[in-house]
Amino acid sequence: MARRTILALLATLLLTPLLSGCLLLSGERTTIDLLAGVGNVSTTFVSAEGSEERTVQVGDGPTELQVIAIIAVESGDLQIDLLQPDGAVAFAVAGRPDSQVTRSSRVRSDDSGTVRYRVSARGARHGEYQIFFQP
Repeated sequence: MARRTILALLATLLLTPLLSGCLLLSGERTTIDLLAGVGNVSTTFVSAEGSEERTVQVGDGPTELQVIAIIAVESGDLQIDLLQPDGAVAFAVAGRPDSQVTRSSRVRSDDSGTVRYRVSARGARHGEYQIFFQP
């Protein structure tokens, strides 16, 4: 019995790094509505765990955009990090249970017109986030 427990623990320790870059969302519904650098990304979910970097094509080349991020979560932790082309965090917005949090700042798209953002969740339940892009 002890050997099985040790093997299970060892397997968990070995697999954890592989799953650390993975975002598991149940009941995810995402809509993307973009036109010439203006628009939004909207996602709702039932539960979320983990972290993942996502991208959104906002134009044909590099540009600076005003980005507004709004997040809400019923319980647990939810954070959105908007990233600059070099990977630096332009700004982050962290949710608080049973409240809506909004933050905005300027973000640059990369040479191909892509904006990157990271979604991180820990025990998040019944949440949503919206990201608005404006020139």
